[in-house]
Amino acid sequence: MAKGRSANITGNQLEVAVQTVLLNKGFEIEMYRVWNKKPENYGKELLLKNVPFETIYGHRGNTEFLLISEKYNLRIRIECKWQQSAGSVDEKLPYLYLNTIEAMPEKDIMILIDGDGFKAGAKTWLRNAVQEKLYTNEKNNDTNVMVFSLAEFFTWANKTFE
Repeated sequence: MAKGRSANITGNQLEVAVQTVLLNKGFEIEMYRVWNKKPENYGKELLLKNVPFETIYGHRGNTEFLLISEKYNLRIRIECKWQQSAGSVDEKLPYLYLNTIEAMPEKDIMILIDGDGFKAGAKTWLRNAVQEKLYTNEKNNDTNVMVFSLAEFFTWANKTFE
């Protein structure tokens, strides 16, 4: 199996894990573009998939999920990054980080990052960038970016949706 295809399969498994957890917490799952046509047909506890935004380059981008909860007063964009073996995902982390603080419209953004294939220091760099609020400006001072492993996401979901 080609490395790219293998990375997609495991990346998809990360997305399936997120969907499974939130489905079990009572969230309805739908494609953003379907929901956006008739949002009145859906409940108030949603996990929307393939959510568009305009990137820092001015191009169309998509995020894996947008979590919307009226009950818990949440609106969180969720990005999933999995790297099982050496590749280029970790080199895209600065671009991802800049998109979270400059281009994504939500105030709360979660980055799920997991797998053992990231270059040494890549995950640490991302966590430090978020914690230290690197590259802040007036547009992103109130942006709340969270970085979780899959296990940390499980813990967050269990505590948040008790």
